[in-house]
Amino acid sequence: MLGLSKGQRDLFVASTVLKVLFYPAYRSTDFEVHRNWLAITHQLPLKQWYYDTTSEWTLDYPPFFACFSYLLTLPARLLPRSAQDHLLQLSPTPVDSWLITGYMRTTVLVSELVLLLGLQRGSEAQSIISFGLLLHPGFLILDSIHFQYNGFLFGILVWSLVGAKEGRPIMCAGFFAALLNFKHIYMYLAPAWFIYLFRAYCYILHLRPLAQIGFVTVLVSAMSLGPFLALGQGPQLLSRLFPFTRGLNHAYWAPNAWADITLVDRVLYQASRRFGLDMSVSAAGIKSSSRGLVGDTNFAVLPDIKPFHCFVITLVIQCISLISLWLKPTYRSFLQSITACGFASFMFGWHVHEKAVMLLLVPLSLMSTDDWNHYQAFKVASVSGLVSLFPLLFHAAETPIKMGYTFIWLVIVLSSLRQSVSKTPPSISSYLADNIQSLYLYTALPLLLFTSIIHPYLTLTGAVIHAEFLPLMTTSIWCSTGMWIAWGRVLVGLFTGHSKRTI
Repeated sequence: MLGLSKGQRDLFVASTVLKVLFYPAYRSTDFEVHRNWLAITHQLPLKQWYYDTTSEWTLDYPPFFACFSYLLTLPARLLPRSAQDHLLQLSPTPVDSWLITGYMRTTVLVSELVLLLGLQRGSEAQSIISFGLLLHPGFLILDSIHFQYNGFLFGILVWSLVGAKEGRPIMCAGFFAALLNFKHIYMYLAPAWFIYLFRAYCYILHLRPLAQIGFVTVLVSAMSLGPFLALGQGPQLLSRLFPFTRGLNHAYWAPNAWADITLVDRVLYQASRRFGLDMSVSAAGIKSSSRGLVGDTNFAVLPDIKPFHCFVITLVIQCISLISLWLKPTYRSFLQSITACGFASFMFGWHVHEKAVMLLLVPLSLMSTDDWNHYQAFKVASVSGLVSLFPLLFHAAETPIKMGYTFIWLVIVLSSLRQSVSKTPPSISSYLADNIQSLYLYTALPLLLFTSIIHPYLTLTGAVIHAEFLPLMTTSIWCSTGMWIAWGRVLVGLFTGHSKRTI
């Protein structure tokens, strides 16, 4: 099957069976978002795709993903006519049925073949990583339950990395340009691609590779954006893709620097109330989304953060992280820089979703067998990153699924990786870092007990009132601590050359 080995086929079958079992599981509003995009691209001419407002879930992904949505409508013709019409109707309210659920879930499964085939290009030494990524709890939670197409998109990213690893810059650039035109969130990683391709292939007037890479990048972008620019829809497209009015924090408080600063703001506000401290308090900040609501974010005591601030901070940190790649443009340095850029954007970006944690978990997993430092970074980032996704599945019935599956995955993957990574004699600093990280990870169990059992029980009995957001805030702050630890380890590897082996 598709040139796969027996082990790869077994892995694919196991992954497929597992995900089919979750067809009836909870799904978020993203399910209706993507169904509506199928309806938009099927029912309307191209010139109306980015103007339709029949549903509140308007099309806000780049044109390649819109075309992908249209392609997903073609197999729907195999459905009974009534089911096809039901699936592809434009409606201001959600449309649902068992047949629609099965069809949409199946499109996610089939699209993940892109990821499987990309991982197939790796060596046998990557079997642990392939297993870890294909059965990753992040993809299971986000795609197979919550509902998105992250496996498909990261499959395109993996194909771009295959091009880099095999010394094929045109392939690397072409796939990444396509990825940007599928989902623009990957722009956060673009500086690493630019520096790597320029420094490794185009530096000091190597005009031919420069022209080839530039041509394929422009060609792919023109294929995606050209029709809409020709229709004069550039401003409309820009407004859909970059809605800066959504606020600094996502309602779930992604575990990053802004979650920490938001907590500090809430503590200062409460201190000013209870102890009569002389602080200037913003009335808008008291009721803003810094309390876990959707909308603009205003701080009560601290100065407000604007999109420009996030952009500058992220760009400066990314530039610093790219110094190593500029000096040594190898595939390994490229992976390290991608991960570092992912961390910088996740920790300091504007309106970061907790789902964006996959931007750093995927490239970090590809370095997890490199040395002890990267293995430990992958370990703590995986635990804190996956725990940060748990609030997305908030029904009690899903608690054993998300926690049980994640625990089993972590035990299998981390124990397998541990056996393949040689531990060098520890220094004082590495010994302290390992023990501090272990102490942090031990607190995961009390956190999960509090958020999943103790707090719901106290709320049910009336012992806790007006503290609905407390478990979410606690989870976010705990997970952000793990992200800081993991990022620190990545930076240590980046600037000290902690890279013993290549994958």
